[in-house]
This record gives sequence, structure tokens and C-alpha cells, in this order.
Amino acid sequence: MSKRRRLVVANWKMYGRLTSGLVLARDIAEKAEAARPLNFDVVLCPPATLTWACSDALMGTPVMLGGQDCHTATHGAYTGDISAAMFADLGCRFVIVGHSERRHGHGEPSELIAQKVEAAQLAGLTAILCVGETAAELESGSASEIIEKQLKDSLPQNVKMANLVVAYEPVWAIGTGQQPSPEDVAAVHRTIRKALGEIGPSVRVLYGGSVNPGNAGALLAQEEIDGVLVGSASLNADGFWAIAEKCQ
Repeated sequence: MSKRRRLVVANWKMYGRLTSGLVLARDIAEKAEAARPLNFDVVLCPPATLTWACSDALMGTPVMLGGQDCHTATHGAYTGDISAAMFADLGCRFVIVGHSERRHGHGEPSELIAQKVEAAQLAGLTAILCVGETAAELESGSASEIIEKQLKDSLPQNVKMANLVVAYEPVWAIGTGQQPSPEDVAAVHRTIRKALGEIGPSVRVLYGGSVNPGNAGALLAQEEIDGVLVGSASLNADGFWAIAEKCQ
């Protein structure tokens, strides 16, 4: 078992309206309350429209709140964007940056991600930095090099390792039902820790990509895997909590 405190993160992506989102947040919070004291951390990252409502629903519970992305600036003329400081103002403790759906869907380069990590940490948030290879990069045999370069290019020079979580999310596994073996994931996590240098052993490294109640146990049996970043399976309270309990 890892000596680092385990972490399970729910990424709701662009799902959930006010009523359904509140019901889901409250259901998860109730399960966390019933399981007190927790020996792992739980974070919900709802759509930005639900952040305030979820903040109220989670207040006083063991479940923490996070954002799904943030702008590099603290404020300014950036229509449609949300700053890390704004998320912090709503009670968030974490924010996801560099998710493959941002890197590939929005063309965000690692240099921009590094600015977002810095902005998140300046706002007092812990950045959940995502890295991962595509199917083509995996097939070419260059996955390790790609992940190492992504990681190094996505970290600002003044990064605060105490406010950093790294999530390994192979692009080819997200939403596809496909998945590397737990042993392969653990090997990538060792590569990530090595790339982080002497502070690597203290940074929590999560796995994300088609995580569900059926495979979470085998993943979390690996000492190198400090938790999971859960996508679609986090939209069901029972399923998500079944995953979270595997963190114990």
C-alpha cells in the first residue's frame, strides 16, 4: 500500500444540470459522511455552472471541490473564461489542468498548461496535471519519452510540488473501455516519479482512463498508483463510491 494518502477525483466533464448535479453531489457527500473517518481524499469536479451549488452541498463534509480547468490570468477581458482565483473563491481546493480533452480538443500546448499550473498554485489550489500518450504514440514505442516531455514542459519553473498532483491518462483509454494493465500503469507512474526528481516520491500520481468499479481494485492494488481520476463512472453515486472505497 502506498504511504501517500490516496486520492479519488470525479471529473463530471460537461454533464449535469442543477437538480441532477445537486442530487449526485449530496449522495456522494452522504456516503462519505457515513464512512467517516476517511483514510483517503475525495474531490468532485463538476461543471463550472454547478460549482457554487456543489460548494454549498459539500460544506462540512469530507468531500472537497475542484474545477475542471482555469485561465492563466487572475482576471481580465477573457470572455467565457474562469480564473483559478474565482474557483478558490467558491471553495475549490483543486483544479484539473492539461486534460487530454483540453490538449487535443482545444489545442492547448504544454507551455500553456504550465502557465495554468502556476496560476492554480498562486490561487492556493492544488493543480491536477494530466499527461498521457495517444494510440499512435503508444504504437510507435515513444510513450515514455512523450509523457516525460509533456510533464517537464507542463511544469513552471517555480512549481510548488506540495500543491501538485499528476494524473496519467492515456488518451487511447479515455472513454473507450480499453486500458493498460495495472502493471503497465505502475511502470508509467515510476517513470513520472523519476522525471519529477528527488521530490517525486512525495507527489501523488493518479491513473485515469475508463476507470470503473470492476477494474479499480486491481489498479489500486499497485503501490505506485495513489488514486484515480474518474470520468463517466463518477456520474453514478453508487458506482463512484464503489471505486472510492478501493482506495482504503
